[in-house]
Amino acid sequence: MGVYEGEVLAHMWRVATNKSHTSDELRVKVLPLLDSEGIAPDDLQGAALASVVPQLTQAWCAALHRMLGIDALVCTAASAGELFPTTYANPGEIGADRVADAVAARSLYGAPVVVVDFGTATNIEVVDREGRFIGGVIAPGVDTSAAALFSRATRLAAIDLVDPHTAIGGSTEQAIQAGIVYGEADRVDGLVRRIFAQLGYEAPVVATGGLAPRVAELSQTITATNPELTLEGLRLIHEAQGGGVA
Repeated sequence: MGVYEGEVLAHMWRVATNKSHTSDELRVKVLPLLDSEGIAPDDLQGAALASVVPQLTQAWCAALHRMLGIDALVCTAASAGELFPTTYANPGEIGADRVADAVAARSLYGAPVVVVDFGTATNIEVVDREGRFIGGVIAPGVDTSAAALFSRATRLAAIDLVDPHTAIGGSTEQAIQAGIVYGEADRVDGLVRRIFAQLGYEAPVVATGGLAPRVAELSQTITATNPELTLEGLRLIHEAQGGGVA
């Protein structure tokens, strides 16, 4: 979550939510964060939202309307308009985070460009030389894969997912770290190389999401990290739709 002053991201927070959160619960989460930075709801002139969970989209829209007295712009392929040309078979299926990432990456890095977003899922977005979003990859995210492993293998305890500095784990902890952390970096590299081969050319590869810095330093194909990419895409879409900068 972020607050822009003009075109500058002035404040950014990571807010954990789940599918059952109500609009009231979201307000309770957001208002103290704004207050901690001396921001009153009346100071905000607009809002844009990227959500891939329908019930959370509704809850966030209700919470933002109650706090700000305005309707938030919900990011979709349609609401992105001319900022998001695509060849996708069904643009309505494209997740809001993928739309925002592609819009921001094309604006900041030009075309072609590839985005790797490390979240609940690891998404790879591909923008071709013509600036069109042509598709990509959706795979289980690092935390999602790790949670599945720990829940199904009861003798394996949850650990910190950091670089073990060895591909041959000398302990169970190191072995898990090597498998998950190195496995993610190598998975991304392998997929990106396949994408380049299919495109017939290479492109900048931008990583975003919570685990981006950790994986990027182990990757051979990621060329930049940008933790603000999704928020920047939302700002650009909001501005293009006449909302101004918020």
